[in-house]
Amino acid sequence: MLKPTTRWHVKTVDEQQAIQLAESLNVSPFIGKLLLGRGIAETAQAETFINKDEQAFYDPFLMDGMKEAVDRIHKAINDHESILVFGDYDADGVSSTSLLVRALRELGADASFYVPNRFTEGYGPNIPALEKAKEQGIGLVITVDTGIAAVEAARRAKELELDYIVTDHHEPPPELPEAYCIINPKKPGCPYPFKSLAGAGVAYKLAHALTGEQPSDLLALAAIGTISDLVPLVDENRLIASKGLDIINQGSFIGIEALLSVSSIERPVDSEHIGFGIGPRLNAAGRMDHAGPAVDLMLTNDPASANQLALDLDNLNQERKSVVDQMTRQALKQAEKQYDKGQKFFVIAGENWHEGVIGIVASRVVEKFYRPTIVFSINPETGLAKGSARSIEGFDIFQALSGSRDILPHFGGHPMAAGMTVASENLYLLSSRLNKYSDVMLTEDILTPLTTVDCECNVQDITIDVIQELNILAPFGVENPKPKFAIKNAHISGLRKIGKNQNHLKLAFTDNESSLDGIGFYLGDKYDQMTPDVQVSAVGQLSVNEWNGFRKPQMLVEDIKVDEWQLFDLRNEQKIQERLTKIPKEKRLMIAFHKQTIEQLELNQLEDEIYSFDDIDSEALKREYLVLLDLPNDRQQLKSLLQKRDFPERIYVIFHHTEEHFFSEFPARDHFKWLYAFILKQGSLNFSKMASSIARYKGWQKETVYFMAKVFFDLGFVKIDNGVMTVNPAPEKKPLTESRIYQQRREQMELEDIFCYSSYQSLKDWFNQRRLERSSIEEAASSELQGLY
Repeated sequence: MLKPTTRWHVKTVDEQQAIQLAESLNVSPFIGKLLLGRGIAETAQAETFINKDEQAFYDPFLMDGMKEAVDRIHKAINDHESILVFGDYDADGVSSTSLLVRALRELGADASFYVPNRFTEGYGPNIPALEKAKEQGIGLVITVDTGIAAVEAARRAKELELDYIVTDHHEPPPELPEAYCIINPKKPGCPYPFKSLAGAGVAYKLAHALTGEQPSDLLALAAIGTISDLVPLVDENRLIASKGLDIINQGSFIGIEALLSVSSIERPVDSEHIGFGIGPRLNAAGRMDHAGPAVDLMLTNDPASANQLALDLDNLNQERKSVVDQMTRQALKQAEKQYDKGQKFFVIAGENWHEGVIGIVASRVVEKFYRPTIVFSINPETGLAKGSARSIEGFDIFQALSGSRDILPHFGGHPMAAGMTVASENLYLLSSRLNKYSDVMLTEDILTPLTTVDCECNVQDITIDVIQELNILAPFGVENPKPKFAIKNAHISGLRKIGKNQNHLKLAFTDNESSLDGIGFYLGDKYDQMTPDVQVSAVGQLSVNEWNGFRKPQMLVEDIKVDEWQLFDLRNEQKIQERLTKIPKEKRLMIAFHKQTIEQLELNQLEDEIYSFDDIDSEALKREYLVLLDLPNDRQQLKSLLQKRDFPERIYVIFHHTEEHFFSEFPARDHFKWLYAFILKQGSLNFSKMASSIARYKGWQKETVYFMAKVFFDLGFVKIDNGVMTVNPAPEKKPLTESRIYQQRREQMELEDIFCYSSYQSLKDWFNQRRLERSSIEEAASSELQGLY
């Protein structure tokens, strides 16, 4: 067996309904299944989903506060008031800020922007920045992607007689800021039909309302913010992302073009390019220094300036990667200790850790341990710790943290992520509360990573045409993920490890005459956990592999499993100890039937872990993997071992033995008859001297002659005194098979035949027979037990 690393949940849909839906859309049944799996069952709904160009944006004035905001902004433009767009320092905030500034300037507004410094000002609108804005003659402040929790800042703006409009998309706190108006689809009572816009999406809706039409060029910025912020790519977000990507692929703002260039992204640009190329570089500015240059890049119309700014962001991103790697190593050490203590929620902290990357480090910890995690950076001078939280599927981290608002002076976020500030002296209290909460809310199922599989398929179903057709479901992202497929119980071929560090897996799935290439990045450790004859199931995404002008379908394998027990043949393995140490210690039961085997195999370092047949305890018998280091004394000994326990998930066989009886001559009955007659005729003879002559005369092996003499002695047919052998004058009649020496030699030869020199398949058949026998015994016992009731 090979257990998967995640829980596989395969979506089930009505096959006939999927076929009918596919026929109505003139697409393949696969697309029909995928649409049903995404909750799209009606033809009209599916056509809208596929034909994105026909989908319409919602009326922006459906959003509460929109009319008041538009009227006030137009008044500011008409009265030549200076407008300040107050943004955030992540990719969504940068996109929102540049989007709204561009929209305002196109309307003739005197618009500038302000993004706080993460390290000196922290998250969100702050009082000093608003006071400075007032001093500079700003008449109107508009927040983007921030502000919904900044109650004190809003109160100070009112005191300053500074009109203050909040546009945000984060979860509203119990107390809302006292602003001129608030635009947030999640605001209580807001009738807007779609609640999951990103900050850039809300800014785009405001730009739409201000201009009276859909500003298509600004969709490029809205798409970057939407995709980078990991909001659900459904409904209006899907429309923004799709149309925005179209604009980017046609050629958009100079700053975006410069970022595509330094990121080595070629067209067509898709959501993955934004999420893993553009977004991280925009984020790097605010994480490592200040987000201002990122906004400048999105606003500039000068190619030279754009190229330099893009290069600066790329350099910051490289620096960010280095810092993240260093901090992650330190964070994982803390996480491992908390994991060993049984904690379900990790609270990790370090002095003077780079505040700009603690969110990324938290994500790395979650990837490794799959536990909700907060990573804090402690400022030893102020005694404050700034933290970034990341959650797992099914656990609302915003809700979990909401119970500790009394010790979180600054706090905000989503069900999957949050940011906060806490006094470092309260970190232990926070950890204690969160773990107490998690002990109730985090079940074992939630703590096991979940892989959602869109549908199962056969190897022959996967073609280049099918893979290309999947693109009609793009753009992919949260709640519209790239489809995952499962192949069930396929044979494999060409299994090997690849890559500089041999940490990737290459294989081919075969089914009848069809074949599908597969590659599993960072799955190289699975190589030693699969046998060539086994049938495997795999989950992954599909892609087209282009190489040397050839195009082939392939699966990017994410997880793999084997449902049947496996036999690992190590009978010719040279590096026994190295191979055995790769088997998880807590799962392996290593058995040596003969004590000398440990020394002969040079396994002295593992001696304390090796059991003899007579000292195996009940706990050891529960281990899933059975390792047989040498030959048993007889077959019954091994059969008895297999009956004492559940049949192993894996059996590793070495079957070390020093004497090779199988290739020795085993004398026939006539051989024994002739030798006995010869000894009887001689009366007595010095056997040690005569054995060689007898062997030469008969053409036997000398060892065979000695063996037959030992059988005669064992049966009482002869006596041996000082090397002289004489016939017992009145021996008891016994068959040769009564001799213990005869039985042992015959059994040893048969053991070697079955376990040492048989083919792999014959050996596996022998173990399979034992498995079936055990099943029969269990069934009989179960029937007998049922009969008692």
